Amino acid sequence: MNIKTHTKNGTFHVPFFDGDSVLQSIERQDVDVQSHCRDGFCGACKCKLKSGQVEYTVDPLAYMEDDEILTCCTIPVTNIEIEFD
Repeated sequence: MNIKTHTKNGTFHVPFFDGDSVLQSIERQDVDVQSHCRDGFCGACKCKLKSGQVEYTVDPLAYMEDDEILTCCTIPVTNIEIEFD
């Protein structure tokens, strides 16, 4: 699966690595994104899910809009496209 990632520094096509969260796969490719707790509490890794589907590995506690996900505790079910502010 692939993760199309839009950041302020450009657009990146990132392969998903089995066993990783979306955040970990993005970081493996040296894409600079914010994160902090890595457990779904703080919301620092929050981004917009533009297309595709994800599954949560833990129930997130951070506040999110309906079109947002936490990359630290999700894995893609399909190819996804996400956008960071």
